[in-house]
Amino acid sequence: MLGGGSWATALVKMLLVNQDTVGWYMRNSDAIGFMKIQKHNPNYLTSVTFDTNKLALTDDINIAVKEADVLIFAIPSAFLQSELQNLTLSLKNKIIFSAIKGIVPESGLIVGEHFHDRYDIPFDQIGVITGPCHAEEVALERLSYLTIACADRKNAELVAQNLSSDYIKTKITKDIIGTEYAAMLKNIYAIAAGISHGLGYGDNFQSVLMSNAIREMKRYTKRIHKIDRNINDSAYLGDLLVTGYSTFSRNRMFGNMIGKGYTVKSAQMEMRMIAEGYYATKSAYELKSNFKKKVKTPIIDAVYEVLYQDKNAKKVFADLTDKLD
Repeated sequence: MLGGGSWATALVKMLLVNQDTVGWYMRNSDAIGFMKIQKHNPNYLTSVTFDTNKLALTDDINIAVKEADVLIFAIPSAFLQSELQNLTLSLKNKIIFSAIKGIVPESGLIVGEHFHDRYDIPFDQIGVITGPCHAEEVALERLSYLTIACADRKNAELVAQNLSSDYIKTKITKDIIGTEYAAMLKNIYAIAAGISHGLGYGDNFQSVLMSNAIREMKRYTKRIHKIDRNINDSAYLGDLLVTGYSTFSRNRMFGNMIGKGYTVKSAQMEMRMIAEGYYATKSAYELKSNFKKKVKTPIIDAVYEVLYQDKNAKKVFADLTDKLD
């Protein structure tokens, strides 16, 4: 496991149900020292206690990579490349799974494509772990579902088996591109849901917003990678709904603050966790400008205008209401 946040912590909890030892890289050496004594992450999911004898904790990314055959990255996309720059070992013989739901800013690519393009990793060695699943509910051992995507079914099954438990159910798919883009897009739609809530729109409007969001997601992912996928599956619609509606959603929280009048900078400063949708909005907006055929994305456009063009959220969303059906 590479990453020290809430999702990384939740994934380690899942893995320890099936593994005797899990290697865990955190860049924060103070957090590692705390965990060795207090048995829990000092900053995230503090209610989750660990048997630290089963953890190989390290603040050296090269040690973590050297000792593992399967690497699960749960580092926020905005910081992934800066962490990888500290890596001196090759990744070519590793199986890499991304639990990151965003775009790598330096390349403008989703994480799987970034590893393939920049590190020459074959797609059958790259996978995606997606929801619908909130780390906070994993901490409480509430029944949750994961979708494991990989072109190589054996690698998908390996990761799925190691994450499964009485309270975690897993499903396998080959749609690595679609699931990863959907995981990125749903964060943008969650920001939209948060903005609308902060502006005072009610449940009736939010239901229309989410209905339009899943159709927008379908159009976008179809343009990116046209295969036979059911957009109503849990990895797409389910993940969108839980991120758009849940009080645990950091992207919805971020949007809610914007809707209430916070500036982008002040909202980011007040939040302790990264809202991946902020970075995803810029990438998704710019990427669609390169499509050969235009795709209708009024929700992405509205969020982009608020976050990056400093337009008035109340006016932008009033205009958006006339574009939804």
